[in-house]
Amino acid sequence: MNDFPTLSWPDTDGPRTVRWRSEAGVPPPKRVVLADDRTTADAAYRLACEGTALLWRGDYQNARQLLQAMARRADRKPHKAPASLLDAFNLHRQAQSQRARTLGMVLIPLEGDYTIPLRRAPDVRLACEEAWGPATSDASAVSLRELLGLIGAHEWRKKGVEIPALNHARIHPYYGVFSPVRGEYVDLVARTPLPSIDLAFDIGTGTGVLSAVLAARGVKQVVATDQDPRALTCARENLARLGYGERVQVVEANLFPAGRAPLVVCNPPWVPARPASPIEYAVFDPDSRMLRGYLDGLKDHLEPGGEGWLILSDFAEHLGLRTREALVEMIANAGLQVIGREDIRARHPKAADRTDPLHEARAKEVTSLWRLKVRGA
Repeated sequence: MNDFPTLSWPDTDGPRTVRWRSEAGVPPPKRVVLADDRTTADAAYRLACEGTALLWRGDYQNARQLLQAMARRADRKPHKAPASLLDAFNLHRQAQSQRARTLGMVLIPLEGDYTIPLRRAPDVRLACEEAWGPATSDASAVSLRELLGLIGAHEWRKKGVEIPALNHARIHPYYGVFSPVRGEYVDLVARTPLPSIDLAFDIGTGTGVLSAVLAARGVKQVVATDQDPRALTCARENLARLGYGERVQVVEANLFPAGRAPLVVCNPPWVPARPASPIEYAVFDPDSRMLRGYLDGLKDHLEPGGEGWLILSDFAEHLGLRTREALVEMIANAGLQVIGREDIRARHPKAADRTDPLHEARAKEVTSLWRLKVRGA
């Protein structure tokens, strides 16, 4: 019996069933029709809004153009005026979810070796292998929107992200691993005075970028942790490429490794809200679970006199998802005290984009590195 979901549709030669691929965890559409170059954007958009998926049989580049036309129609939908920033956030997430669901209804077939059996289709085999592992003999289908994201991630992985704090070396993110395109938190770790250069823990390392910065600053040994297999492999590869493979040990762990360190660093997801898909756990931390877990466990993993660094944006505070008082209370309840804080203003493009529905919050955003120690230590 297959341990993966399947997609079925009526074909000219009878019903067909293939493997369904969705990194976002979206279930396979129940209704599927065949579509090709004769399908109009209006017809496709109407079917998608009704929950009917379109399995594409025409020219691949025409499918991309169709998806763009459908996106323009989705973006023309009137938006309800929000009553508050929190309301704006909820409406924005709702609209994003609906848009993704509708545009995800254009499906692309894949052969068992990840080739696309369509005219003018690109070679996506390497991108698919990076995301899904080695090809099998299973034919499959995937939403074109998700496939384009996978291709984009492959290009990011090849090109890498330049990190000024690493003397402009590049970090190469894997598909599904949070990319360090927001440099503010990296700069905070690069400039805050180190309490020790003997040992540091990097909790939830992701691409390994903060471990690399700590090693570049002279920390003799770093233990980096993560639970995601992709992140673990990604971090090891980046650190080896940068020449820090011997000094940084990457281990699988739920938050903390064994032992104590004079410096423990964590950059948890900044928004305490429910992610819409598994890939969003790098941004959304439901009920502040990772934040609370880090704070509550920190005192048991700090050496006497050691510092815990918490890197957190106040974006959630501006949205009304968390208050500063609640954060300070979490720190106190964990038996910790604040001994200092480094702040940096947001400089990403959305902070200056007045058309963004969350611009008011983004324009005020400050990312902080909270220096913590065990209370009374």
